[in-house]
Amino acid sequence: MSSLSAVLSLTLALAAGTAAAQQPAAQAARPQSSAQLDDVVVEGRQLETMVRSFVTEVSQPANNRGLARWNRPICVGAVNLRNDVGQYVVDRISDIARELDVEAGEPGCRPNVLIVAADDGAALATAIVEDRPRNFDLRHNSTDAGTRAFRNFRTGDQPVRWWQISMPIDSETGGRAVRLPGDIDPSSGQPSAPMIHVFAASRLRTQIRDDMVRSVIIVDVERLAGANLVQLADYLALVALAQVDAEADTSAFPTILNLFDGPATAPAGLTDWDRSYLRALYEHDQFRINRNSQVRAVAEAVTRDRREAAAGPASE
Repeated sequence: MSSLSAVLSLTLALAAGTAAAQQPAAQAARPQSSAQLDDVVVEGRQLETMVRSFVTEVSQPANNRGLARWNRPICVGAVNLRNDVGQYVVDRISDIARELDVEAGEPGCRPNVLIVAADDGAALATAIVEDRPRNFDLRHNSTDAGTRAFRNFRTGDQPVRWWQISMPIDSETGGRAVRLPGDIDPSSGQPSAPMIHVFAASRLRTQIRDDMVRSVIIVDVERLAGANLVQLADYLALVALAQVDAEADTSAFPTILNLFDGPATAPAGLTDWDRSYLRALYEHDQFRINRNSQVRAVAEAVTRDRREAAAGPASE
């Protein structure tokens, strides 16, 4: 595999929090696409059912946690890509993040989202896991998608694979709300856990939210099957900004996640459904007590968005 040692060192630097973001390069001319997937027009309960199925199928939060999103600045880096291609991908993801009111880091920031191109995605994933297993340690409570997703990241044959870490956060203090291995009380030398001071007890809401904190995305360039740069960048944006199930069956829905089922007939980029999902995820009340209530809230927002789109502009 070409440049494995360089890619490996930069990928591991991300996990350690010391990598530098891709520096500015000559801006590639951004291909513009006028093609747009026709919307699926359904009404009433049929639309609500379809949206709920879409949200449930696509989302993959950390085990026993709610849907996470970026509540901190996102910094995107790209490795092993030609400068103009890498810069386009970085800029596209950053632009979509800004549309969602997520702050995007300037050149030179430390990446918390790293896009790595490789000619053997599974081999690279295995190499970085074996070199730094603690960075992918499944013992971390409620911070990742679990054993099956981890196995798929390491050994799956998909063109794009990702591993994301999220963290339960006390929204009142901004501090971590879960104990991790190695947490020690400095005064006693004994294992310790964060103290959460509950300000308003409720059976419906919680002051704990879930924040995305780190993502490694590996692009297997030998398996892209003709996907163009615009399509690929939008696909990467969706999986970087949301916790997406890599094994989701999205064939029934108009989404860029169907890209590798056939790039020639796939959407030209993010679809209206994809954008509605991202907007709903970043606008909805994140302090629901369980995942089902969050999914319901996101689905209701997507349903409202799709109905408004189908109705068209309000008449004067």
